[in-house]
Amino acid sequence: AGGCSCCLAAALPLLLLLLPAGCPVRAQNDTEPIVLEGKCLVVCDSSPSADGAITSSLGISVRSGSAKVAFSATRSTNHEPSEMSNRTMTIYFDQVLVNIGNHFDLASSIFVAPRKGIYSFSFHVVKVYNRQTIQVSLMQNGYPVISAFAGDQDVTREAASNGVLLLMEREDKVHLKLERGNLMGGWKYSTFSGFLVFPL
Repeated sequence: AGGCSCCLAAALPLLLLLLPAGCPVRAQNDTEPIVLEGKCLVVCDSSPSADGAITSSLGISVRSGSAKVAFSATRSTNHEPSEMSNRTMTIYFDQVLVNIGNHFDLASSIFVAPRKGIYSFSFHVVKVYNRQTIQVSLMQNGYPVISAFAGDQDVTREAASNGVLLLMEREDKVHLKLERGNLMGGWKYSTFSGFLVFPL
């Protein structure tokens, strides 16, 4: 069996020449199509790759396009809560700086995981008034995972920040919720960012 695998691996470059560029291929035990970037595959050992590549039983490593996931959004206008967010207390963002993979929906300000994996999230928000406390929670599928607050009564422009690594399943959703207080509008004080660390 080992000799057969070697012969097949050696013949792969010739087979790939017959495939059109960008032809989708399905890897073993993977439900998502893998888009070949060009006509080249990297033949390696059968250990999993740490950079988001998918390794088949023949030791063929193919980088999946869905392994590139990252977003960063800011709020540039209006205080929160606004008329739109009074019911759900979702913190809405109005400008996207990065949205690799287009998995952050600006209108709903919700990130939807394209695949199972470990994701990193962070947020930074600024309160509007002194003598008040703000509390913001990062919500995963409607449940709070982490929170941050700022409550110094003598400071007007106080910030609250937090970050976390999460194990997410495909189609899991993440957004920010304003639990209490008012956020500063304008000047892009508040940000929300996340990226896929590695797929599982």
